[in-house]
Amino acid sequence: MRIIGGKYRSRVLAEFPGEDVRPTSDRVKESLFNILSLKMYGARVLDLFSGSGALGLECLSRGAKEVTFNDFSKDSIAILKKNLATLKIAVNGEEAKVCQYDFAACLDVARGAFDIIFLDPPYRFDYGRKALEKIAKRNLLTETGIVVYERDRAFVGAVDGLEQYDERKYGKTYLTFFRRVSKAEESEKTDTEK
Repeated sequence: MRIIGGKYRSRVLAEFPGEDVRPTSDRVKESLFNILSLKMYGARVLDLFSGSGALGLECLSRGAKEVTFNDFSKDSIAILKKNLATLKIAVNGEEAKVCQYDFAACLDVARGAFDIIFLDPPYRFDYGRKALEKIAKRNLLTETGIVVYERDRAFVGAVDGLEQYDERKYGKTYLTFFRRVSKAEESEKTDTEK
């Protein structure tokens, strides 16, 4: 596994042994970061199910200002810290904050809004929808912020306060993109419901 763009380009990252953890493939990462390229510089990012930290580290490599990495697994946090050390990025310094919370607890204690939030939970659990609902309820996205939800199937349904505006399929991986519902759209929806 490697960083594919920016100042740390081609740096090799530590990854999990075996097949239990599924890192985002380079092809999916490249496509994703092409889509996000205009939002990256100076961004405040939350990598909620960070695993080895590959997505958040890619953001820092491409000019994000700050990434909060969160994972409940102590093994994931150990590999993340190893990757931060490899890139000489201080743990809990200005660029990288590392948390070891359940995803819901992390969203409960998060302060301020994020420009980009990555949701890449284990496919066998439906944590993503719960996370989206909490993100919307707590107003954790900036005005132009986006959530990227990675999973093994298309997203079905709606989330109050968020709008699904795009979805891409790469092999067996789906990336679904959400943004805040604008105040005008919200009041329009409320008016039509009356």
